[in-house]
Amino acid sequence: MSSTTTSQHHLNKIAANSPSRQHPSELESNIATAIYDLESNTADLKSALRPLQFVSAKEVEVGHGKKAIVVFVPVPSLQGFHKVQQRLTRELEKKFSDRQVIFLASRRILPRPKRSARSRNTQTQKRPRSRTLTSVHEAILGDLVYPVEIVGRRVRTREDGSKLTKVVLDEKERGGVDHRLDTYSEVYRKLTGRAVSFEFPVGGGEY
Repeated sequence: MSSTTTSQHHLNKIAANSPSRQHPSELESNIATAIYDLESNTADLKSALRPLQFVSAKEVEVGHGKKAIVVFVPVPSLQGFHKVQQRLTRELEKKFSDRQVIFLASRRILPRPKRSARSRNTQTQKRPRSRTLTSVHEAILGDLVYPVEIVGRRVRTREDGSKLTKVVLDEKERGGVDHRLDTYSEVYRKLTGRAVSFEFPVGGGEY
């Protein structure tokens, strides 16, 4: 298969999954090609990667001149990505060696129905809880740190009245992700506008 056909194969998958991405960016094209190369040349990933698609990808500035690549995937495909995510992340970070790679589900927040609209049509379908702002923001936290478990959280109110959420991660995974915590915080802030810090238990597991 020629390189042009190889690239088009995954670009078609992007376009088919998201009409708004029928003209993918250079970054998305590069990620599509990289995933296809892994599918074609890595025997133990072939069957797992073949059905997977992603919606879009973007670079996010995470401070100190560094960037992360956030790959948005369809919610129904998230479990499929989870099965190979650690390996896929490592392989992509080899190809994009100056950037960390993060996978998030592409979730959409639905606005709270207006009271006037509810009164006009009481039969209007209720907004799914999973589409509320709170639920989507919670889900992003879980996506960011997967497969690390969130074991606790605290909300601190700063002197200026703003709030900072401290998310405590499973101590067992400290060695694998401690270098990614600042990236998690900055990606979350850029996507939600909310401040959050990630840490591990202090003092024998207390949080």
